[in-house]
Amino acid sequence: MKAWIVAVGSELLTPFRVDTNSLAITERLNTIGCDVRLKFVVGDDVDELAGIFERGIGKIELIVCTGGLGPTEDDITRDALSRALQVPMHVDEAIVDRIRQRFERRGMTMPDINRRQAMIPRGATVVENPRGTAPGLWVERNGTYIALLPGPPREMTPMLEALIAERLQPLAGGAGLFRRVLKITGRAESDVDARAQPLYNQFLAAPIPIATTILAVMGQIELHLSATAPSRELGEAALDAAAQQLRDLLGPIIYSVDGRPLEAVIGDLLRAKALTISVAESCSGGLLSSRITDVPGSSDYFERGAVCYSNHAKEEWLGVSAELIAAYGAVSEPVATAMAKGIAERSGSDVGIGITGIAGPGGGTPEKPVGTVAIAVRTPAAKQVRTFQFIGGRDMVKFQSAQAAMNMLRLMLLDG
Repeated sequence: MKAWIVAVGSELLTPFRVDTNSLAITERLNTIGCDVRLKFVVGDDVDELAGIFERGIGKIELIVCTGGLGPTEDDITRDALSRALQVPMHVDEAIVDRIRQRFERRGMTMPDINRRQAMIPRGATVVENPRGTAPGLWVERNGTYIALLPGPPREMTPMLEALIAERLQPLAGGAGLFRRVLKITGRAESDVDARAQPLYNQFLAAPIPIATTILAVMGQIELHLSATAPSRELGEAALDAAAQQLRDLLGPIIYSVDGRPLEAVIGDLLRAKALTISVAESCSGGLLSSRITDVPGSSDYFERGAVCYSNHAKEEWLGVSAELIAAYGAVSEPVATAMAKGIAERSGSDVGIGITGIAGPGGGTPEKPVGTVAIAVRTPAAKQVRTFQFIGGRDMVKFQSAQAAMNMLRLMLLDG
């Protein structure tokens, strides 16, 4: 089954509101083998929306539309569908009664304008909304199923689940589109793609074909695997085998095969080895500490973090000598090493990390341009320090600094 998703609302075409419904809908439709081919965001324009419905009816199996089912004049989704179907609308008095009772339970009188929410195109089936006043609608026309759902996620989500269980899942017959995300850091997209390329054709020729997409996002590369299978068991087994082939080929540059972020991966490693960690940050400004503690249960291993931005802070809080800073500069491997040692010794932690660099946009020199970052990691078994040259703006340099520090730690822990 192929699907379109339509998000309705002029506010979604501004910088102030983001369509998140389509992401949730896509995820749920994929689990029943439904392939989302197009997404639309359309303003409160009845002609534009009716045109989308007209274009899809008879050509696509499923259209899921969210938003535009409220009581005001700019809630035009019902009108647009009625126009596309070329059928009249009528007021369903049973819906009016339910809306009125909902207001009365809150000690309020229903405004007459709410009668608009009871207007139903002829032939449509009402979908109950247990969390709001706007009912949904379900229509079948010329081989196309159309679902109209309200915009607020707390109302949309349970209605979508009900539609999937009662109407869409039986159509899928147990089949599903199953996905796996492998995450890689420390390599360029072109390098990863060149190394993984020989497996792509093998995946497509398998009994359960697997499509592969490579994406470059900030600080990492993602390999997205997707398989359409007659059952979850067969789909997951095919993805397991493909993921293992990629791990065998690419090695430890893959840090996650189940979608976990890098901070969760190093957290599991620290917990498994019963190690504690403290970090000292300069240019990353506390981002490393923040990301580590984003993981629930990180108190098992995270002891403390110090943002030592000035040279004075590095000297006073971490014991970095003024002579060392004068000799090598604050952004240098010796200073990063001293920062990692200082935070580990003062906190009594097993692992210490020191980060110092130039995030920009100013402060760079020909010898140490913007993006130069020195990172030191010390564990009970090893010590390592590296200088990186990151690209991008200030936010990117900070993110890549935290990402590189965690990946250095991950590889050191894996090596024992």
